[in-house]
Amino acid sequence: MLISLLNGINAQNVLFEEAASIVFYFTIYSFFGWMLENSYNFFTKGTFIKANFLYGPFKPMYGIAPVLLVLLTKPDSQLALVLLLCFTIPTVVEYISGALLQKFFRQQWWDYSGTPMQLHGHICLPFSLCWGVLSFLCLKWIHPAVIKMYEASETLWNWTWPALMLYFIADLALTVRKYIRGPETISNLDTVE
Repeated sequence: MLISLLNGINAQNVLFEEAASIVFYFTIYSFFGWMLENSYNFFTKGTFIKANFLYGPFKPMYGIAPVLLVLLTKPDSQLALVLLLCFTIPTVVEYISGALLQKFFRQQWWDYSGTPMQLHGHICLPFSLCWGVLSFLCLKWIHPAVIKMYEASETLWNWTWPALMLYFIADLALTVRKYIRGPETISNLDTVE
């Protein structure tokens, strides 16, 4: 019985550590996504700050796609599979995100309808190809550095990540409340009729 209990504690520690690393990766990549989108907006429109779904400096779909890629690929994965996943996962995440945001909040945070080979304005081939290249670069060169960042801060992170999760939940709750109040509280977005 004692061995069984100890095995259960060990399994809980493994789950806690895996959840902690996933939240770390999600946080880092969500922030990188916020920086990427705002930098792109600055170079294309001259304004650094672009309308964001959340209050904080995080773009969740940029956190979800790399986390899924990290979980679904291994160092010994075949290159063709990795490239396919690098193209497919961000594209699917972007489409689902756009469709859900439009359905629940009647807003469109991006619109590819004027871009060739697009689907419902949520995804398009040119940007999907960009996401594929960026995802591959992320897996091969950025993620190893992010792993080292995580390992260097793991002890502190294990104490702070639950508070960050509460922050994300609070940010999401405040955001949903803001958008449920109506489109008049939202500026710089395309209202979908």
